[in-house]
Amino acid sequence: MTIAYISHPECLLHEMGPHPEQPARLNAIADRLIACGLDAVLRHHEAPQVSRSLLEQVHDPAYVQSLFAAAPTSGYHPLDPDTSMNPHSLPAALRAAGAAQLGVDLVMSGEVDRAFCAVRPPGHHAERDRAMGFCLFNNVVVGAYHALGHYGLERVAILDFDVHHGNGTEHIVQGDERILFCSTFQHPFYPHTGDTCRAGNVINTPLPAGTGSEGFRRAVEDHWLGPLADFAPQLILVSAGFDAHQADDMAGLNLVDTDYHWITRRICEQAETSAAGRVVSCLEGGYELHALARSVEAHLKAFLGAT
Repeated sequence: MTIAYISHPECLLHEMGPHPEQPARLNAIADRLIACGLDAVLRHHEAPQVSRSLLEQVHDPAYVQSLFAAAPTSGYHPLDPDTSMNPHSLPAALRAAGAAQLGVDLVMSGEVDRAFCAVRPPGHHAERDRAMGFCLFNNVVVGAYHALGHYGLERVAILDFDVHHGNGTEHIVQGDERILFCSTFQHPFYPHTGDTCRAGNVINTPLPAGTGSEGFRRAVEDHWLGPLADFAPQLILVSAGFDAHQADDMAGLNLVDTDYHWITRRICEQAETSAAGRVVSCLEGGYELHALARSVEAHLKAFLGAT
């Protein structure tokens, strides 16, 4: 089993001042993977910048142009109350989306079995024409559209287990029957979406505050696994958010490290059945650094089939 670890130094340069979505997130993950020995078995790749043409398939071209135009040469440029750009944010965002594109290339070519994109800014709140929730471009949808357009796949699944609903992903892919989008999230909670979409290709699974391992696993088993098996995706992309961890005070779910191992194994089992094992995972949330690092370790060990 070969696992690509895709990142880029420019992803460390994006910052928004005192903010939970900070460069230290990537450093904490990297340090943990070295300490536990996983780093030595991963295949490291530098993320390229995503192609402008692919970005404009995912996002409104006018929106893409607006971000290029808004990129500051100094200081910060606010995009929404939670999201801003510094002079390095646009290159970092292009690398973050490019990581998903490269991850798809690597698994589709057979060079690796699975890929983890350790990148920032995250992506799943970015809508077709709007930045929000720390996100500029929707990285995981970039990967999905690249797989559909460049490789001619007919069925791609996007699975999102962040504590926040993947509203941006839903906004872009709803109604596209080539994509099955499944999202677990705390509700009611930011971004206060996920309870009204009726698109047949969207499975939203809201969880009340306080939900722990048993409730989370039951929800995935009851709502995701059957439709996912029926859909039989040829590729699975993951919005891997680790902020539902009980140690993360950004929200109120109570997952633990082993829950991330468990759900990753369920994802891999489906990938092995219908997608030749192919999974590309993109980092989303996770803001308590120790819990984030341990959860990514569990996620990657599950990729490898290790306990």
